[in-house]
Amino acid sequence: MRLVSFDAFRTLGIPKVSHFKPENMFRIKELIREAEWILFPEYWQINALVYGLNSRIFPSLASYYLGHDKIEMTRLFQALCPEHVPGTLILDNSDGSQRQVLEQMDFPFVAKEVKNSMGRGVYLIEDLAAFRSYCQKVDILYVQEYLPIDRDMRLLVIGDQVVGGYWRVAPEWGFHNNVAQGGQIVFDPIPEQARALVQTVIRKTGINHAGFDVAMVGNHCYLLEFNRLFGNAGVNQLGLDINRLILDYLQRQYTPPSNQPRYEMTGA
Repeated sequence: MRLVSFDAFRTLGIPKVSHFKPENMFRIKELIREAEWILFPEYWQINALVYGLNSRIFPSLASYYLGHDKIEMTRLFQALCPEHVPGTLILDNSDGSQRQVLEQMDFPFVAKEVKNSMGRGVYLIEDLAAFRSYCQKVDILYVQEYLPIDRDMRLLVIGDQVVGGYWRVAPEWGFHNNVAQGGQIVFDPIPEQARALVQTVIRKTGINHAGFDVAMVGNHCYLLEFNRLFGNAGVNQLGLDINRLILDYLQRQYTPPSNQPRYEMTGA
């Protein structure tokens, strides 16, 4: 099975992968055409690869398109499982929309920038001044009800399975649970209903590489968002072999010609 990767950091542990910088894509078109899988292209590459060169990419188109901004993924969640989405308003940033937010949302509430990650661009809005400040930074208003939590879960998806998860606990001085914002990783058991919810979403959508953020209020799960790419801090502590999981999934999804031997992961 011939593999081309545009992200050496995420695929160095997979054998016999050809690594290239994304900007060299058009110089290696024949190699791309011959490859069974193209791994971890950048977002700007995917249309050329999929529709121009007829390539199969990993992560999937659903992972890229739905994970590109918070609006897309929130509308997905609202369509699939609205009972598992915090109360959300997504509006143009006009005077009328700002009034609508203030009429429908009680302080405190959460406001987000639609294209950001690792807890950046997420604000706890506790008063009118904070809301006005947020409005000056964005073109689209994305606001959600505040959930009374001090932790959430990160559930990891590789291929067609939830392969692991952990809790992220907010520091005493902040409300962000993200590890990049000072959150602490805790390996308490993951509730089965949270795992089942994410499993249902990936089965219905085809998302095959993501870190889903899930909150629990009492016994009820809320989907917050997902990131197509996720950090290694929790992965390493869980002892997951991400490269093997990816390779196993790719091999299950592809049937090689009978005269082309299938290679196996070595050095396990």
